[in-house]
Amino acid sequence: MTRILPILTVVAAILALWYAAVGPMNIHGAVEQAARDGMAVTPETPAERRDMGGIALLLKNPDAVPGAYAQERPRLPTPHQVIAELWDTTVEKRITSKRSLVYHGWITLSATLLGFAIGTGAGILLAVGIVHNRAMDMSVMPWAIASQMVPILAIAPMIIVVLNSIGLQGLVPKSIISAYLSFFPVVVGMVKGLRSPDAMQLDLLKTYNASPAEVFWKLRLPASMPYLFTSLKVGIAASLVGAIVGELPTGAAGGLGARLLAGSYYGQTIQIWAALFGAAVLAAAMVGFVGVLQRMTLRRMGMER
Repeated sequence: MTRILPILTVVAAILALWYAAVGPMNIHGAVEQAARDGMAVTPETPAERRDMGGIALLLKNPDAVPGAYAQERPRLPTPHQVIAELWDTTVEKRITSKRSLVYHGWITLSATLLGFAIGTGAGILLAVGIVHNRAMDMSVMPWAIASQMVPILAIAPMIIVVLNSIGLQGLVPKSIISAYLSFFPVVVGMVKGLRSPDAMQLDLLKTYNASPAEVFWKLRLPASMPYLFTSLKVGIAASLVGAIVGELPTGAAGGLGARLLAGSYYGQTIQIWAALFGAAVLAAAMVGFVGVLQRMTLRRMGMER
């Protein structure tokens, strides 16, 4: 209870603020609908109503408030509308249906995992090279940092266009964009972990006449495990973001990014919010899985009870 109660308190506060914001955000649409239905609204002219703030308009039209919480295409959907959409698209729909959020989630998850595997492998290899080669440390690391300064929304279309021109479509371009976002946290964390052994530990292995390979496998790599898993948690969440962004320029038929794009095209804000929550749940599940692997691995290595 000492852990659950603070979480429930925060969730309740977020829901209260969310419900409180729905009224002012949606009141303009509710008042316009009430006016079309013949109800008396204040002010009388549409131009005056458009110029009024949400809170002021809500206070002048309390009878229209219920309509702000029951719109089909609201500016800000209510929590119960989002929950209903999530239930409908995950439980009520067949997972093979293109209206199923599970179907779209699986497409995005496939690109995420492939990109995460590529980014993690590249990040670990690059970190090993940086730690063992001063030239790579001085030359490659600044470029790795500089690569993250380029906005992903700018580079994603370029990657897709270039790869499409050589015949690579579908999963591969999205995976490469996903790997682009995930490799950097792994590089930084792994470099820090490989350099975490202190001078006394390194000197001790030198007195044992240990080779560089033995120093790596018996000291540097085990010491880097906590840093690696921390980076993997960040990297796998970044991979999901990269996969979703990679789906936006392509106009893909499936995926959470395609779901978001379709919702924005047709003004389906409830669909957009449901897809966002679906992505958040998927990210939390993947980070949780990495956390389980971390505890199992570190416990087996004697680093955690």
